[in-house]
Amino acid sequence: MKIISYNVNGIRAALSKDFLQWLNAVDPDVVCLQEIKANKEQLNLSLFEAAGYPHHYWFSAQKKGYSGVAILSKQKPDEVQFGTGIDYMDFEGRNITAHFGDVAVMSMYLPSGTNPARLEHKLTYMDDFQKFADDFRKKHPSLIVLGDFNICHQAIDIHNPIGLKNVSGFLPVEREWIGNFIKSGFTDSFRHFNQEPDNYTWWSYRANAEKNNKGWRLDYGMVSEPLTDNLKRSVILSEAKHSDHCPILLELNV
Repeated sequence: MKIISYNVNGIRAALSKDFLQWLNAVDPDVVCLQEIKANKEQLNLSLFEAAGYPHHYWFSAQKKGYSGVAILSKQKPDEVQFGTGIDYMDFEGRNITAHFGDVAVMSMYLPSGTNPARLEHKLTYMDDFQKFADDFRKKHPSLIVLGDFNICHQAIDIHNPIGLKNVSGFLPVEREWIGNFIKSGFTDSFRHFNQEPDNYTWWSYRANAEKNNKGWRLDYGMVSEPLTDNLKRSVILSEAKHSDHCPILLELNV
C-alpha cells in the first residue's frame, strides 16, 4: 500500500497548479488531504474519478473556506468514519478514517496555536485525540495517522530550534505531547528510516524560507506498532509545489 498525505492549503488552489497531473505521476493507492478549504459541492468530483480515484470522501469544516480533510482511494474502503464523535473537533473537519481490511488510515489536521485562545483549543484537542486514539486501537490496532500535526517533535525537525522554542509548534508542552503519542504505541515512520536534520515539510511564504530551507517538519505518518515491521519506506516529497507544505509518502506491505 502506497499512501500520500498532503496539506494542500486549499484543494481548489492545488488543482490550479496541476495537482492531479502530479498525483498521477506518483500513483499512490490512498491519498490523505488536509486543509482542503472547500465543500465537495464546490468541486468537480469527476476530475478525481478520471485521475483514478473513484472513491473519495470529504469532511469539511462547518465554517466555509476553512480546514477540512479528505481521503481519495483506488480501492473502495470497507468503512469510512467521518470525524471522531467529539463535537468541537468535528465542527472544524479535522479527522476522517478509511478502513481497508484490518488497516485503518486516518487523515488528520491538528489545529495550530496562533494565539492564546487557539493554543488552548489545540492543547485540549491534543489530549482528547490521544484518548480517542487509545480507545480506537482497542478495536482497530492497525492504525495509520497521517497529516499535519502542527508540531515539530525534535530539534532536528525545525530550522532554528533555539530561536523558535517559545513559538507554538515547538513549545515544550507540544513536543512532550507528540513524544508521548509515539510512546503510546506509534512509530514516526520518517524517523524510522531517516535521522538526518534539515528535512522539512512546511516553509513560510516569507523571507525566501523555502529557498533557504528554513522549514519545519509538521507532517507525519504515524504507524501503530502492529504495522511497524510492515513499513517499506517513508519519505518527504519536497519537489511538489502546490502548497506551503509538501507531501509525505509511506509504503507498507499489508
